Amino acid sequence: MPRAAIVALGTHVPDRVVTNEELTRHMETTDAWIQERTGIQERRWVREGTGNSDLALEATKKALDKAGWKPTDIEAIVYASLSPDHMFPGDGCFLNAKLGIPGVPAIDIRNQCTGFLYGLSVADAWIRTGMYRRILLVGSEVHSTGLDVTTRGRDVAVIFGDGAGAALLEATDDPGRGVLSCHLHADGRFARDLFTDAPGSIYHPRVQPRMLEDASIFPHMEGQKVFKHAVVRMPEVLKEAFDKNGVGPQDLKVLVPHQANLRIAQMVQRSLGLRDDQVFNNIQRYGNTTAASIPLALAEAVEARGVVRGDLVGLCAFGAGFTWASALVRW
Repeated sequence: MPRAAIVALGTHVPDRVVTNEELTRHMETTDAWIQERTGIQERRWVREGTGNSDLALEATKKALDKAGWKPTDIEAIVYASLSPDHMFPGDGCFLNAKLGIPGVPAIDIRNQCTGFLYGLSVADAWIRTGMYRRILLVGSEVHSTGLDVTTRGRDVAVIFGDGAGAALLEATDDPGRGVLSCHLHADGRFARDLFTDAPGSIYHPRVQPRMLEDASIFPHMEGQKVFKHAVVRMPEVLKEAFDKNGVGPQDLKVLVPHQANLRIAQMVQRSLGLRDDQVFNNIQRYGNTTAASIPLALAEAVEARGVVRGDLVGLCAFGAGFTWASALVRW
């Protein structure tokens, strides 16, 4: 049975750099306060007129160039995002049009921080069943246009950034290469501990003036609860992957965790007993880009850690839902 191998990665972030110092002009905070709690020093935010699918298009073009593929080589699109250009349709269709590949199927996955890994599991399953042989998997986010950039919203607003990452996946019959396994979980009992309440179809009408006043259109997070669950679930789901494949933390060339909070990543590292050179983080420069964070970090990790054919790469994430996931990839 074939499985999915990562042929190339491409990333794109806006050119606008937003430092912690800049945020102090809009809210009561300090660079030290933000760095102490999150590890973030700066993030990228789009300029007016740039959409989610625009970022995805640029990331995809870079991946295609690296792989030597043409857009018409793509047989399906899997697009992970919580911040599409419009309420519907999903951005997979807009990206389809921008790539000039009408007729190619596109599915959107809305699993927030675990979106890229949920998407990887879908793409790998399609390849394993022989449904498609070449798939574009995208994680892309524009958070900046949906944040409460005031003191009221600072606990969330300082965390998030914009960006996109694209992975080109191809079927391989090489037993020493490709996605070994994906592991997915969810617990909806905690759905309201990290969510955006409105607008939503539960409300009549779904958009109301009071939603601007009561901040229900902005993300809400119970930070302590998210932190406590993340530092347990991420090592747990990675161990599930290790057990499935008969390997251990010592076998990892590099672990790329979802870039939610540098303190979470550091605790996951300690829990698994990994060396500093076995873990890669770039949240310091990009903030939390949700579905884009793993492909953004993975692309940089491959270069920075010298990942080569046959190396074992671990991926893990935790986020809204609550959902958590992991994957092991033989490079």
